[in-house]
Amino acid sequence: MIFNKTGLVKNDLFVAGFPWSPVYVFAGEQPVIFEAGFYCMGKIYERDIRAFLSDKTPEMLFLTHVHYDHCGAASYLKSVFKGMKIALSKRASEIIKRPNAQKLMVELSRNVLHLIDKMEIVDNRLLIRDTFEIFEADKIVYDGQTIHLEGGIDVDVIATPGHTRDMVSFYIPQKKILIATESTGCMGNTGRIITEFLVDYDVYMSSLKRLALLDIDVLCQGHHFVFTGDDVKKHFDNSIKAAISFKEHVEYLLKTEDYEIERVVSRIKSEEYDTNPRIKQPEQAYLLNLKMRVTHLAERLARVQ
Repeated sequence: MIFNKTGLVKNDLFVAGFPWSPVYVFAGEQPVIFEAGFYCMGKIYERDIRAFLSDKTPEMLFLTHVHYDHCGAASYLKSVFKGMKIALSKRASEIIKRPNAQKLMVELSRNVLHLIDKMEIVDNRLLIRDTFEIFEADKIVYDGQTIHLEGGIDVDVIATPGHTRDMVSFYIPQKKILIATESTGCMGNTGRIITEFLVDYDVYMSSLKRLALLDIDVLCQGHHFVFTGDDVKKHFDNSIKAAISFKEHVEYLLKTEDYEIERVVSRIKSEEYDTNPRIKQPEQAYLLNLKMRVTHLAERLARVQ
């Protein structure tokens, strides 16, 4: 099954907010949440989390990485769920303190607020219109760590760099749930899988293949969809193929365009962004990520040659 809405997926896992940039809620004996989406969506995430958990409060917020669309509402959620701790990797805890990173998050959060306002896809009266608020880590997680929750539930931490250097994934073995976000690529609402390495293609592929070896019944990607059952393996297979295809396509365009990064970026944007009439990330954020991918592959190709 491919799940593309809010509410219960299966195995005590819920999608809160909206599928475009969700918060994942594990409603176990000791509830926890994963990801914090957009800053402006904080109240909507809160509303759904309270509905899914009834009188319980999430005790931990796990973040895979600190991009504005994954950690945006962390400060807000911590303020409304008293005692909740924020857990993330050491590198992520350092990145979030950088003034340039904070400035970019404020800018991108403002842009996505304007976009959501125009689209009217949620109750606009609940959108938070203040400036993105910074937060600090309460708990540092590391590769190979297991966090024990009540009810015999574990959360295994798996370092999966490639999309970013601070990237981690979270696996709940008893429920066969993997929260991997961009570590497994991201299938958009047109069916195209966007290969999400930003810092290192080879490391990204190693992380992707490492995760594919797990026994997974529920796979949570960063945006739009949750895969369950047989669709999990299909997504992994398709994501690996998409990564190889994207790399080869960019290498071809680099040679065709005399290694002019901007021209290659423009051609790919026209292929995968401009042709998408549905909900998609703001253009500025898309171009930032795309340019990083193309630049990395250009440097990688130069090393190989």
